[in-house]
Amino acid sequence: MSKRIYLSRRQVVRGLLATTAFGVTTKLGGCASSTQETQATTAGGGDNPLVIGFIYVGPKDDYGYNQAHAEGAAGIAKLPGVRVVDEANVPETTAVEESMRNMIEEDGATVLFPTSFGYYDPHILKIAQEYPEVQFFHCGGLYQEGVHPNNVGSYFGYIDEAQYVAGVVAGHTSRTQRLGFIAAKPIPQVLRNINSFTLGARSVNPEITTQVIFTGDWALPVREAEATNSMADQGIDVVTCHVDSPKVVMETAEKRGIFCSGYHANQAELAPQGYLTGAEWDWTQVYTNYVEMIREGKTLMNGGIPHLVRGGLRDGFLKLSPYGAAVSADARQSADAVKAEFMDGEMIVYRGELKDNTGRVVIPAGKAIQQQDRELERMNWLVSGVVGNVSS
Repeated sequence: MSKRIYLSRRQVVRGLLATTAFGVTTKLGGCASSTQETQATTAGGGDNPLVIGFIYVGPKDDYGYNQAHAEGAAGIAKLPGVRVVDEANVPETTAVEESMRNMIEEDGATVLFPTSFGYYDPHILKIAQEYPEVQFFHCGGLYQEGVHPNNVGSYFGYIDEAQYVAGVVAGHTSRTQRLGFIAAKPIPQVLRNINSFTLGARSVNPEITTQVIFTGDWALPVREAEATNSMADQGIDVVTCHVDSPKVVMETAEKRGIFCSGYHANQAELAPQGYLTGAEWDWTQVYTNYVEMIREGKTLMNGGIPHLVRGGLRDGFLKLSPYGAAVSADARQSADAVKAEFMDGEMIVYRGELKDNTGRVVIPAGKAIQQQDRELERMNWLVSGVVGNVSS
């Protein structure tokens, strides 16, 4: 009995493209598109829309990392002359390579935003070399000048600024002076959020501590629930997190009657009693800026678009979730004052003398590290006041 082989629409189209490539090249070799026409297509000029692809590692409605990016994609999809194609639940494996090829070959995408951290190496780096005319923008700050392909760029925000402000709110709200932070992995971006949240809280009360639990991966809802329950059992009364979807942490905290602070997107509706505020991304603004640069004919390859793009509260990369009902007037006033310092460019989070939680001086007295300093992107320590270690 013969076996039937079922192919997806994308696989069929890709097969047709491959088998007819020689014939098309032969017939049209004498009338290749001009450089101007190629640039117009890439920039969405004339009658050609600018096709932009987004790829997410999880669902677009996860109340977290993926939803924040999906909201940004939806924002630019409303712009005239822009067509957005996207795909969700794509793992950090060769599956994302197939998704990128499909968007380029079938959908005509000339700009891709594969958003998950683990997509970058080796997957984006590999596909970028296969398609040197396509621009790849990765969220995470991993691009290295002179090492990675010239058509690859990196963007990220100083969301630890919003975490610092959220820490101020938590510091005012906690009755037990014990906070909890549930995190996926001890990479620099995560450690920076933990440290900034703790420093914000300890600016209110230097006796406050933050218990950290690393779950081991970006989306492990069972472990996230276990960690939240464990913290509540220990007397921790404010929790926050850095995982792909804070949904489980927020809902579990609400069920346990403790406070919570969100991340990535607004989770207020998940915890109407205990939600304090949250550190949110505003990717619509960031993606709109990219579209505007591309429409002006700027690219990564011609140097018009920077390979590394960063920004904080004052740059519109992020925002604070609205304060919840449990946030006192004093907490709001203090948090607003700190936020104003960030907006004015006056606030520096990492200023010496600063020790890690083993007592080692990590920033000497008199030294201040600005947000754009790459030293912060190599962070491998937890600040004094954090209970836990980076090898957890």
